Amino acid sequence: MADLPSHEVTVDAQFGNSRFTINRLMGTEDSSRYRFGTPELGAADTWDTNSSSQTNTFGYNTLDAVPQYDHYANTMVKGVNRCHRPSLAQLHTFIYEPDGFQPPKMYDAADDAEGGEAVKEGEEGESADKPPGEPVRFGWVKGVMIRCMLNIWGVILYLRLPWITGQAGIGLTWVIVLLSSSITGITGLSTSAIATNGKVKGGGTYFLISRSLGPELGGSIGLIFAFANAVAVAMHTVGFAETVRDLLREYDSTIVDPTNDIRIIGVITVTILLGISLAGMEWEAKAQVLFFFVIMISFVNYIVGTIIPATPEKQSKGFFSYQAGIFSENFVPDWRGPDGSFFGMFSIFFPSATGILAGANISGDLRDPAVAIPRGTMLAIFWTTISYLVISATIGSCVLRDASGNINDTIEMPPIGCEGLDCSYGWNFTECAKNHNCQHGLLNYYQTMSMVSGFAPLITAGIFGATLSSALACLVSAPKVFQCLCKDNLYPLIGFFGKGYGKNDEPIRGYMLTYVIAVGFILIAELNTIAPIISNFFLCSYALINFSCFHASITNSPGWRPSFKYYSKWASLLGAIISVVIMFLLTWWAALIAIGIVIFLLGYVLYTRPAINWGSSVQASSYNRALSCSVGLNEVDDHIKNYRPQCLVLTGAPGFRPAMVDLVGTFTKNLSLMACGNVIIGPRKQKMPEVSRADRHVKWLNKRKSKSFYTGIVADDLRSGVQILMQASGLGRMKPNVLVMGFKNNWKSDNPSNVENYIGIIHDAFDFNYGICLLRMKEGLDISRTMQAHVNPGFEAGDDSHGNGSVAAYTVNGTLDPEALVAEQQTTTVFQSQQGKKTIDIYWLFDDGGLTLLIPYLLTRKKRWRNCKVRVFVAGQLNRMDEERKAFIALLSKFRLGFNDVQVLPDINQRPQPENVKRFEDLLSPYKLSDDFKDETKINELKKDFPWKISAEEIQKNMPKSLRQVRLNEILLDYSRDAALIVMTMPIGRRSECPSSLYMAWLETLSQNLRPPVMLIRGNQESVLTFYCQ
Repeated sequence: MADLPSHEVTVDAQFGNSRFTINRLMGTEDSSRYRFGTPELGAADTWDTNSSSQTNTFGYNTLDAVPQYDHYANTMVKGVNRCHRPSLAQLHTFIYEPDGFQPPKMYDAADDAEGGEAVKEGEEGESADKPPGEPVRFGWVKGVMIRCMLNIWGVILYLRLPWITGQAGIGLTWVIVLLSSSITGITGLSTSAIATNGKVKGGGTYFLISRSLGPELGGSIGLIFAFANAVAVAMHTVGFAETVRDLLREYDSTIVDPTNDIRIIGVITVTILLGISLAGMEWEAKAQVLFFFVIMISFVNYIVGTIIPATPEKQSKGFFSYQAGIFSENFVPDWRGPDGSFFGMFSIFFPSATGILAGANISGDLRDPAVAIPRGTMLAIFWTTISYLVISATIGSCVLRDASGNINDTIEMPPIGCEGLDCSYGWNFTECAKNHNCQHGLLNYYQTMSMVSGFAPLITAGIFGATLSSALACLVSAPKVFQCLCKDNLYPLIGFFGKGYGKNDEPIRGYMLTYVIAVGFILIAELNTIAPIISNFFLCSYALINFSCFHASITNSPGWRPSFKYYSKWASLLGAIISVVIMFLLTWWAALIAIGIVIFLLGYVLYTRPAINWGSSVQASSYNRALSCSVGLNEVDDHIKNYRPQCLVLTGAPGFRPAMVDLVGTFTKNLSLMACGNVIIGPRKQKMPEVSRADRHVKWLNKRKSKSFYTGIVADDLRSGVQILMQASGLGRMKPNVLVMGFKNNWKSDNPSNVENYIGIIHDAFDFNYGICLLRMKEGLDISRTMQAHVNPGFEAGDDSHGNGSVAAYTVNGTLDPEALVAEQQTTTVFQSQQGKKTIDIYWLFDDGGLTLLIPYLLTRKKRWRNCKVRVFVAGQLNRMDEERKAFIALLSKFRLGFNDVQVLPDINQRPQPENVKRFEDLLSPYKLSDDFKDETKINELKKDFPWKISAEEIQKNMPKSLRQVRLNEILLDYSRDAALIVMTMPIGRRSECPSSLYMAWLETLSQNLRPPVMLIRGNQESVLTFYCQ
């Protein structure tokens, strides 16, 4: 812990929690800005606390803060300032000095952007705005279990379960129910695991999937799930409208006709439900509780009705109370009609089991989602499954499949000409059964439960309660999910619907959109048509929820720590697979449409790449794969066929030298490693803040779409820093093997010791077995001075106190920070444009292993350079030009590079022009030793202190090589004046025989006065090309 000076300050008990004291680490005027586990005091400017509390706890005073909830929370309450733990720098480094460096603020007014406001002086901690009213929050019973049960007990329970039992029989109906419950049960377990792996906010299913699998899949399924809930509103409303229509028909009353009656009643009903929803969650919850009690009363009424002996009227409609014969006959299936199949019945029944997410969908309105969602969801699945099984078994044991409803169809025993089980009960329904025109029975009368019950109006009330409660739950769920999706801004043109109103942040615009969609599907007016439409959408959602749980578990991420332990990753995977299989078995074309929509929305988010990070399991999986593959590379030796130029690029701040980033990024993108190295020169303590700003450079690279790593280090000088980078960069086999540098344009005016270090870096690279790539451009590479020129150097950060702070963001301690300036701007370079039909001229003068050929070849594989013609220039003799040309063409053809234009340079050994030789000599003149130094001993002593000095002997010894560089420059000017890029084998100077100034003069002479960019490349003399297949 960080010990403090004895100067002690106290904090009032109402603010300080009476747990610790804080000593005066900073001046009085700044004390209120620094908050270590205590609220800010505003204008008081003093810390008041029980001074003995911290001492009693730890035995001494300390700046360390004890653990608190606020230290880990991301949300803020309006009008309440958050506590922050002290930073490592404040505990470890910063000590207050009156005129020295001030530590960063622990609290800043910018933190209040999400809901709080900075405390003003004189208000003593009171917020300028009163916090809004407390929103309505629900527990697990009212918020999840009842809501899920009501949504599951929908229209299918009352209007279709008896019909499904008649079609599939009791046995297969139980299979359908249990299969549906298995899928929803596994999904419920997966949902519970995800919901307890961190604090859940509003957004329900979309929030769970997107925060687990990421925005790509989460966004697509969120949009689909919100749409499916909107369609489900129509399904339940149509079920209600069917019941009302049937009641009207019993009394020979219609509005227009049967179909339009459903439409009229449905539109009126959904409008009323919209009004309840707009009244607020509190009124909606009260309505749900009322519906729940109505449904429970209807269940009791139905069970009582099955026990009461059947009246002749009910017998004529096929009801005979519990009969073993009826049970045995109805136990087996009797498929009829176009939907008469197992999966046809499953597709109609399954939507009734899809209400399990009704509670999770209002996660933002739950008091404790981590407790409420698992407990309420799983109990709702259990009790509703029991109810479905009981109703299916009881109604299948009491009611025949076919009945005429005619009270006169009784017969006397023994029956004559009567067929079927009804004959044994004294009724003859044979005629209508054979003609398939019976009006009653399980297969013909949707209102069978009303007929069986003790008091039919209670069943009607139950139907009203089930359908309206399910419709109301979906009408609330769809906007809540869609609102969260809108606020994340994953898709364009939908943000309008994300605005919330009132203390519960009600998505009124989302309600209106859901209403419009529901009305559109209500106009279909056919329940059996609407139900299969949403089955695939719900199954797709369930598949992704289960896969989210499986994926998060299989990645072994330390962040996957759900408090709900009763789940299995393999069960989740099975649930995901079953969901997808059932999608295709139900309606294969609808499954393809659903998956197609998911893929389209997924592709859109992958293309736009929104700047959000939710710590998804996809990120964890990517890390696992990268780690596994990196370790796996160590198990196999390198092979020439798999050689890749892995580049360490000395860019400094990448934004300073964008041309280097663009050129190297072109031939390494999706192919090999690229790492931008930045050596920050200076004292480590002083320069560490610059290293900590690495994220700024990574964002710049990402914005430029450059697939590169960034590494920044602090060193005493450039050479030692580059040595560290070359030795420490990379991971296993993914380690740089080519050092890319910019040409030192200012070498003639710079301190000779810096030139010595620059050339020393080249020698160090060869020592570390690196290849070298030196890039020179006529206009230079470093654009930092140009970028700074766009800002008035006299501008002060304080002048922008009322502006947007755009320039102030580029200042540090009142001075311009060029890295911050460049990091925000993207400069266009020549390497970002199409190169057209220019040439890439390769001067392969010395065999370096093939790197001089390989890099231009990789460039030509990219779209911008594809149309460039590659010319290869080689040295040769005048009398053997054709032979040498053919030999080189044959060699290049074996490498399969596609380079066919080979030109032999016979005049490479001619003496250069005198004026060019004179210019080279002028370059060396400042570094020559005077003629007075002829004694070798004196020369050696002098060169110990001035190693860049050149003796006459060294000049004479290296004269042939020097003249060759002058001559090569003349050749480049003659042949490659209009090339898009010049690539040449870089000369090597022996460390002990070629002083740095001479070597630098060679590089200068070789590449001077050339308009095209010049790359001087030298491999490490190991082959990187092969013409063998193994």
